[in-house]
Amino acid sequence: MAGLRRRNVLAGAVALAGAATIGLNPPAVAAANRQRPGTPYAPSLDFGDYPVVARVRARRALEHLRVLSDHIGTRVAGTEGELRAKDYLARVLRELRYQVTVQPFPIADKFLGSLRVGHDTWQTGSSPQALQDVTREASVIDVGAGDTLPADLTGKIVLIAAVQNNAEAYRLAAERGAVAVLLGRIGADPARKLSAFSPTLTTPVAVPVLGLAQVQVERLRKRLAGGPVRVSASAVHHKNLTSHNVIAERPATFPGRDDGVVMVSAHYDSVPGSPGANDDGSGTVLCLELARVLRHLPTTRAVRFALWGAEEYGLIGSKHYVSQLSDVDARRVRGCFQNDMVATSYDPATVYWLLSVDGADNATTQAVASAAKRLGYDPRVRGPVARGSSDHVPFFERGIAAANFSWRGESSPAALEPTYHTPEDTIADNVSLERLQVSLELIGAAAYSLLRA
Repeated sequence: MAGLRRRNVLAGAVALAGAATIGLNPPAVAAANRQRPGTPYAPSLDFGDYPVVARVRARRALEHLRVLSDHIGTRVAGTEGELRAKDYLARVLRELRYQVTVQPFPIADKFLGSLRVGHDTWQTGSSPQALQDVTREASVIDVGAGDTLPADLTGKIVLIAAVQNNAEAYRLAAERGAVAVLLGRIGADPARKLSAFSPTLTTPVAVPVLGLAQVQVERLRKRLAGGPVRVSASAVHHKNLTSHNVIAERPATFPGRDDGVVMVSAHYDSVPGSPGANDDGSGTVLCLELARVLRHLPTTRAVRFALWGAEEYGLIGSKHYVSQLSDVDARRVRGCFQNDMVATSYDPATVYWLLSVDGADNATTQAVASAAKRLGYDPRVRGPVARGSSDHVPFFERGIAAANFSWRGESSPAALEPTYHTPEDTIADNVSLERLQVSLELIGAAAYSLLRA
C-alpha cells in the first residue's frame, strides 16, 4: 500500500511538473486537443500526454532527416556515410545535454561499387569474386539478359539486366574484352523494385562486376536510349570496418529507488545505393525529436535513446548492445520502443502496426495501443502481430519487453512500399510528414507514460 501511495504521489508530481514545462496555455491545450487527420473522434488525453503531444513537431524531425538522407546519403555499415551519421547523431544528442556513449563493434568487410554517369554518382554493390579497388571508364553497351553477346567487347562496359540473366554472361563478357560488367536485377513483380547488391559469381573474373539496383538500370537505359553513354565504374573492398551504436541517456528526475529505464530506438544505417529516408532515417529522427521534447520532462525512470549501427546486415548493433548488458542492467529495461520505417508516403501503407516477435502484448505494445485510444488514432493501429526483422528481436530474446512500430500495408505487415531498400527511398519520394507526426505522438505519449509510471 505504501508503494502504491508513493507511485500515486510521484505520478501527480510528474503531471504538475509537466504542465509547468509547457505552461498548458489555452493555445497549447487547444492544439493538443484538436482532432487528428484520419481519426473519427477528438482525443481524450491524460494530463501527462500534453507536454509531449503539444510539442512534438514532424517538421523539426525533417530538418535532421535532410542531413541524414539528402546530405550524407547512403549509410552502409562501417563506411564513411555511416561514420558521418554517427558523428552527427552524437553531436545533436550531446547538444541536448544527454549523456552520450558511442559503442564500437567490428563488422565484416563490405564490397561496394560506384557508377559515375554524367554529373551523377550512384552507389552500387560489387562482387567479391571480381576485381576490386579499381576504376574503369568506358562506353556502355546494353546486352539485355546476356543471352547473345557481341564477339568483340574490347574496351566496353557491359550492362546485363533482366528478370532472369544468363548465368554465364558476365564471364563471357570479360573473356571478350569488357573492362567492367554491370549486373542489374529486374523484379518479376512490377510493383516491387529490387535493390543494389554484391553479386556472387560462380567463376571469378579479372574485371570489376557491379550489382545495380533496378531503378539504376532503368535510369541508365533511359540515358542509353538518347545515345551513347560513357561511365566510370569503381569497385572497392572496404576492410577492417567498425560500426557504432549511439546511446544517449538522461536519468530519472525524482529521487528514490532505481525504477529502471525506458528505451526508444531506431537504426541509422542504410543498404547500398539507398539514402534510407524512411528505412530508417525516419525512425532515427523520431528519436532525435523525442529526445528534444523529453529532455526536461520529469520522470520516475531514466530515458535512453539508442541508435543502432549495422542493422541491415543482421541486427548486428542491437545484438551487440544487448549481449553487453549484465543481467541486472537487462532487468532495468522496462521496455524498448523500436521505430523502423515510420513515415512512408506510400498510399496503401495506411496501418500503423504493433509488431512483437511472438505476436503477444507487452509493456510497449500496450502503451502504444493505449496512447492510440487517447489520441483517437486507434482505428489506424493494428496488432500486436508476430514479426521480427528489426532491432526489437535481441531484446525479446533477452526477455525484455520490446516491439517494432511501423507503417505498412493494410493486408499484412510484410506489405512494404515499392521503394523499400532502393535509391528511391528519399524524402521527396517516400516520406509523409503527416505519418511521421502520428508516429511521434504515439511513441512520445506511450514512452512518457512508461517513464512516469
